[in-house]
Amino acid sequence: MNGVNTPINNLIGLISRRRFLKTAFWSTGTLILSGFGLSRVLGNPKRRQFPGRIVGASSDIGHLARGGDLPQPKDIVSVDTVIIGGGIAGLSAAHKLKKNGYKDFVLLEMESHVGGNSSFGKNEITSYPWGAHYLPLPGPEAKSVRDLLEELGVITGYDSAGLPIYNEYFLCADPHERLFIQGRWQEGVVPQVGITQKDRRQYEQFFKQMEKMKVARGNDGKRAFMIPVDQSSQDPKFLNLDKISMASYLQTNGWDSPHLSWYVNYACRDDYGLPHDKVSAWAGIHYFASRVGRGSNADSHTVLTWPEGNGWLVEQLRARVSEKVQDNSFVYSIENQDGQVLVDYLDTKTKGATRLKAKSVIFAGPRFVAARVLKDFKTKKPAYLESLQYWPWVVANVSLRSLPRGNGAPLSWDNVSYYSESLGYVVATHQSLSLNPKKTVITYYLPLTKALPSEGRKEALMKKHQDWAQEIAQDLSKMHPGIENEIENIDVCVWGHGMIAPTVGFVWGNHRSQMLSSVGNVYFAHSDMSGISIFEEAHYRGVSAAEKVLSNLSHAGRLS
Repeated sequence: MNGVNTPINNLIGLISRRRFLKTAFWSTGTLILSGFGLSRVLGNPKRRQFPGRIVGASSDIGHLARGGDLPQPKDIVSVDTVIIGGGIAGLSAAHKLKKNGYKDFVLLEMESHVGGNSSFGKNEITSYPWGAHYLPLPGPEAKSVRDLLEELGVITGYDSAGLPIYNEYFLCADPHERLFIQGRWQEGVVPQVGITQKDRRQYEQFFKQMEKMKVARGNDGKRAFMIPVDQSSQDPKFLNLDKISMASYLQTNGWDSPHLSWYVNYACRDDYGLPHDKVSAWAGIHYFASRVGRGSNADSHTVLTWPEGNGWLVEQLRARVSEKVQDNSFVYSIENQDGQVLVDYLDTKTKGATRLKAKSVIFAGPRFVAARVLKDFKTKKPAYLESLQYWPWVVANVSLRSLPRGNGAPLSWDNVSYYSESLGYVVATHQSLSLNPKKTVITYYLPLTKALPSEGRKEALMKKHQDWAQEIAQDLSKMHPGIENEIENIDVCVWGHGMIAPTVGFVWGNHRSQMLSSVGNVYFAHSDMSGISIFEEAHYRGVSAAEKVLSNLSHAGRLS
């Protein structure tokens, strides 16, 4: 956005989920006579069986930690440091240790691949994400992320003003996004079709307020909304926003526009996986106000993206620490004992168990998993564990014989429907250099917010592949009538514990602050410690945990 004085017509076109940044409800009403043609719209779409499968995390293995029949370790191996979990936090910790010349560590990952929520897949058409699919331009406070991007060649230099110059190939290509509303596609995802003067007035008021929040500082001199979260101002006038919901914040300001409410609710579901009446207002505003990164050749609305999403970043990190990564290693017991940490893990291929005797452990998995394997937690259960909520998601990759069509704005990187419960889809081939790509893969995102997390998880895991495939195809057909005839394959991933939810009172409550402490020689590193599940926070937590380990080694005289 160009500032608070931007004309509202331009403002509406510019502000959107990704530009304000990031990854909606569908109505069973009117079928739209657009896209693949009128003849395919009349009557119900022909039901067909879609090829594909359910992929994703090995929940059966993970559930062994709840009390499965696990063998006693036969082998005992000594190692200085064990990193548990190969998501962004674990890989970032490993990368930090290695860059500092530290070699006596191992990273254990339960799955057959690293990546966590940034995992990706590939078929004969393209690579595609299974979760996180872009990175906003990091602000000056996210120094470790900028350092990483420099190392990876994403930042190629700096201009005379000190602004980073980004590799053009990694900047999201135009057009960025569009919204399906009232039978047509419009540019941007802030609703423009059918809005009233009241809607426009409230849009202007809301977005001007978010611009003010971008530069607002507390009585401690810090910006109110920062990445990393913990660097944000501690001024109570801002922290108190964590005590109300984002929906309440809109109401308190007299913003009752249904279109504005839809957009803000959509933004919360997109970034946090839960509706705006459950998201803390602090977290809701953070979505809009924390992104201040700019580039010499890119404004703050631009994002970095790849066909495989953040899987590209995963691969770059993995390649730098590959010799330290041990896949198919399920950790089922962690115990602080006499100044050491005993880590028992199962090789899920050979079924053999090994005990590692370590001086320190970086636990880079979600805290609810730590609660099942860390004996200290079994002896004395932390109160904060009851406050943690991880909402389930469904992500599907749909292979198409041709590009989706429709009236109005052209196919964009991000495509959203005003009437869908999903968050729409991103196009994996959007960054392709091919002028006329024929086939494509679209990645469809659906946060399961109708029920409580436990109920949504249970229901989602019970569904068969065809149940999901039919539901997804029907939803897509409302945006693109006849698209079911273009589908070659639908693969589905159910993220039972998709990401931490910044519910009212969580980000700045006592429970999250308690999560920041280590337990014995076990240090934690995961985005759930921030209350916000984004790449920057996961990376920050991984680097911070590694720095603690390095500091301890230095004090002990074991690191030059």
